[in-house]
Amino acid sequence: MKPQKLISLLALFMMANGCRSANDLSIATGQPSQVRLQRGPGDPADTFTRPTGLAMALAKSFVVQNAKGYNSWPMIQAIGEKLVCVYSRGTAHAISEDVRAVYARTSTDNGKTWTKETVVANTPGYGEVEVGKGLDANGAMLLWVRRIGKDWNHDLYRTTDGVTFTRIATPKLAVTPMQITDVFAVPKVGLMALWFAGRYADDTSHSWGTLTSKDNGATWTQTAIESGLTKAQWPTEPAAVYLGNGRILAIARTETGPFQFQMISTDYGATWTRKPTNIGDISASTPSLILDAETGLLSNYYYQRGKGILRRRVVDPDRVFDHPLGWPASEAVATGSTIPFDAGNANATAIRGTHYISFYSGKAPDTAILVSVLPAPSR
Repeated sequence: MKPQKLISLLALFMMANGCRSANDLSIATGQPSQVRLQRGPGDPADTFTRPTGLAMALAKSFVVQNAKGYNSWPMIQAIGEKLVCVYSRGTAHAISEDVRAVYARTSTDNGKTWTKETVVANTPGYGEVEVGKGLDANGAMLLWVRRIGKDWNHDLYRTTDGVTFTRIATPKLAVTPMQITDVFAVPKVGLMALWFAGRYADDTSHSWGTLTSKDNGATWTQTAIESGLTKAQWPTEPAAVYLGNGRILAIARTETGPFQFQMISTDYGATWTRKPTNIGDISASTPSLILDAETGLLSNYYYQRGKGILRRRVVDPDRVFDHPLGWPASEAVATGSTIPFDAGNANATAIRGTHYISFYSGKAPDTAILVSVLPAPSR
């Protein structure tokens, strides 16, 4: 689309909303709003996110933590009306350095301000990173923390207030995961989380599967779904939602691209099918899924590294469950650093009609934890 046409579209948008100048474009908070013009996705030079016209106003990003150091890989979870954001901090993009520990802050004003930082895990001789979150059957927050030092462990913590975390399990697993991801509930099964394992090498050392718990997280059973995978076949850092009637839908990052994977189960997670999607505006993009109980819409959040764009795709999950190439176009919802690997790792939660997406952004050795806030999509 020619620049003159884009300018005309912006002018029409402003007129339709009673705006006489760019300064009149504002959001409910009264703060200046950012907008993003976009070409159609069929354009080879496409950098935009909707079929035509003007993208939605970009969400405001609030700072959770910007202390000196490599603040990274956050997880965010709602406990009732409270937001809990968990992150780790070290000196670099390194997972096993002894100085790396896990911290938490909470917010009760929609992410605008955050409480004093508390320590979740800081074991001497180990580097610790949060890798998965969720809720147990009683509504308490669960948090998987990977602990690497003289050995390799995954510790499960529980909290009811986002301040005090208690370790409740360190399962001994036949296959040591690289990560155990977000916890979700599945009827007839209990709690479930997906895991993946491998060396990120050009070999067939890669696998993934499920962990299930029938006792609210105290003990876990590991099942391998696929093994002997090449790096290109390997689904990493997956997010999953239970859709009902035994159906589970998961989206996973790929280490080589060019698309995210979709994995589905119709038998409560006993067996799975993995296929590529048409979600290609990615670069080592970790997905995070929110299923809206009221509208039935599924939101897939992910950060396109290198471009510095936090993206969202919204769909009725019934449309894509058996048609993974049918995901609609994405929309840009926030922006961050364009440095390839010192930004990203979106993780989302919801409180009623609002979505909260955490990610990190900056440039090593100093990066910050951010949370973007935006309305849940409507039909």
